[in-house]
Amino acid sequence: MRNLLAVTICGAALAGCATTPAVYLPAATVVAKGETEPVGTANEDAADDPAIWRHPSDPAQSLIVGTDKKAGLHVYGMDGRSRFFIDAGQVNNVDLVDLGAQGVIVVASDRNDLANAMLQVYRLDTDTAELRLLGKVAGGAGEGYGLCLGLRGDALLAYSVLKQGAIHEVRIALGGEPTGTPLRVLQVPTQPEGCVVDPRDGTLYVGEEVAGIWRFPAGSSTGEIVAPVDNEWLVADVEGLAIAPQGEEGGYLVASSQGDNAYVLFRLPGMEPVGRVRVAAGEFGSTEETDGIELDTRSFGPNYPGGLFIAQDGHNQPEAQNFKLVSWADILAALGEE
Repeated sequence: MRNLLAVTICGAALAGCATTPAVYLPAATVVAKGETEPVGTANEDAADDPAIWRHPSDPAQSLIVGTDKKAGLHVYGMDGRSRFFIDAGQVNNVDLVDLGAQGVIVVASDRNDLANAMLQVYRLDTDTAELRLLGKVAGGAGEGYGLCLGLRGDALLAYSVLKQGAIHEVRIALGGEPTGTPLRVLQVPTQPEGCVVDPRDGTLYVGEEVAGIWRFPAGSSTGEIVAPVDNEWLVADVEGLAIAPQGEEGGYLVASSQGDNAYVLFRLPGMEPVGRVRVAAGEFGSTEETDGIELDTRSFGPNYPGGLFIAQDGHNQPEAQNFKLVSWADILAALGEE
């Protein structure tokens, strides 16, 4: 059964009004099993994007990095408490990679200078939860917005998503102060933000907020929309993206369908829509107007045995915005994908 929302369209030259139905497909519901403390900026659109570091032997000691885009970066424990905060100014999106001997590297999109995007590069001390700034590298001319990371062999790649539609691929070299080498520039027609890299082959997915999800093969500057905004499965704005790889090419891509407070699962590699879910009110409340999302399908303990999904909550009244923690197994079960 479909949910119908009637949209009335009136034209000045028309004698009356026509009613065109916008069809929002139904969404299953799940509830959060945890949440972070609110970000420090109250009464603002402030929390935005999370990233997950999983402790290799004790998932309860895993860490979550989240942006307060008006102030800086929080590092949360799995209990949701903020263990560390660094004043980084206006940072919008964040991602991290575990490079083994080189440590856990965290990169945030820096929009303190709206004419020149920068990428803030940190090392995360996983024992103390502290972030240490290693330096900044250029992310392209324009307003920094989205950010995601990938690896190509031993090379650390950052995708700096600018508000005007350009996506700059930058190779970040560590050792002393980090340096950035521009590799290619991709382009979508209007404002993008969320992005994610398939770790298996380097495919880049980018959300163009009003249009849909783009896919760019590794090394190519030409992409295509593989999931359009259709007001059925996907409702603008398209915001955060996350990936759940399975096998050589299977798994799921997840998108925040912000316009109707839902999350859409697409089956890889063909991007066939699987289903839609919402985080409903429960012990920790519902989620609305979600910007960033993150997903790790490994076990994070008894509450998240099949993986951890995190969604920014744009409404968390009476507190400031925060991040909700959801069992990935619960999402799959709700959609009959167990």
